[in-house]
Amino acid sequence: MNRSQAVEACPYQHDADERKSAELANSSEARIKRLAGGGVKVESFTLMRQILRGGGIRQAGFMAEEVGRAIQGSAPVLFQEGEAHQKQRAATARFFAPRVVTSRYREVMNELSERLMTKLENTGRGDLAAMSLEMAVAVAAEIVGLTNSSISGMSKRLDSFFTRGATRRPGAIERVRNFFRNQTGLVAFYWMDVKPAIRARRRNPKEDVISHLLQQGYTDAQILTECMTYGAAGMATTREFIVMAAWHLFERPALRAAFVATDEAGRIAILEEVLRLEPVVGALYRRTQEELHIEKDGRTVTIPAGTLLDLDIRAANSDPAAAGECPHRLKPDRAESMGKPIGTMSFGDGNHRCPGAAVALQESAIFLDRLLRIPSVRMAKAPTQEWNTLTVGYELRDAIVTVG
Repeated sequence: MNRSQAVEACPYQHDADERKSAELANSSEARIKRLAGGGVKVESFTLMRQILRGGGIRQAGFMAEEVGRAIQGSAPVLFQEGEAHQKQRAATARFFAPRVVTSRYREVMNELSERLMTKLENTGRGDLAAMSLEMAVAVAAEIVGLTNSSISGMSKRLDSFFTRGATRRPGAIERVRNFFRNQTGLVAFYWMDVKPAIRARRRNPKEDVISHLLQQGYTDAQILTECMTYGAAGMATTREFIVMAAWHLFERPALRAAFVATDEAGRIAILEEVLRLEPVVGALYRRTQEELHIEKDGRTVTIPAGTLLDLDIRAANSDPAAAGECPHRLKPDRAESMGKPIGTMSFGDGNHRCPGAAVALQESAIFLDRLLRIPSVRMAKAPTQEWNTLTVGYELRDAIVTVG
């Protein structure tokens, strides 16, 4: 397709960038932090899928290598590889299957959304970041088994622990303060949330992750590590996405109307396009365990063993080869116009693809549908953005919504 055809395919400016997080991701501080990891950067969707679906690599992101050196015994599922990882994923798949999510957790999602929106209607004002975190924590808690403590208290504890922020580099004093803050948060999370759940499930096992881990002989420390993993994956990231999706929907009246008017499958399709444009996890890191031989442009490229691979999710999601024309624009009908599914890496790929994708999309659709049906609800204050070095992505705070 030539330039004139491309412009015609995009009714607006061909290189228009509608990503709200683009400026932050392209900032000098964010780039410096990315470059500090070194290694080989991969931006092609096709190459990334080839790498993630192949063998000979291991997890190197989310502090995997630091955790691997520190822990004793079984590694959390996020950091496992090979047969151990496959067995654990297969054993826990029953908690995340789409039909299970719909049959077992949908009622919880509806009740939570109704309670949160009723409170918003009564008070007339709410912080969307806090509301969405409470929603995400409560849903994930049901799946994991963290149901023997206060949801609002656990939300605050996890918010304190996972909020990294800091678009600037912390100084020595701030790094020390952050270290002790995280240690304090970890201890509080264990004694207030994890330990009560473990005690309860030792007496009365349920159909949840903690009960499964106890049956596998996991220690309290290992269960805490797993709960932190699910906390980061199932709570913190879902909160960010809900706020980002709401921001786009509030600022686009036509998109908001379409979202409310369609069915849940249609709402999820819109959310998937937002997530393609604004992935919460902006990069994945892998380290090669052996030489990799990658096919690129009809030739074989060899990557040495021990190489750190910086897999740029934002770039892969915007690769025209997978996303088509105008990859930086939000086009809910993108898949329909292309006549095929859109390639996206927002939930990863391969054996470490996020198992909670169906959970995140369904709870986001239910929460936002209920929110946007409130008469006269509007976003009174757009969220502030900060850079999270752990997820290599955005954090959104202080998104104020009002009613009336």
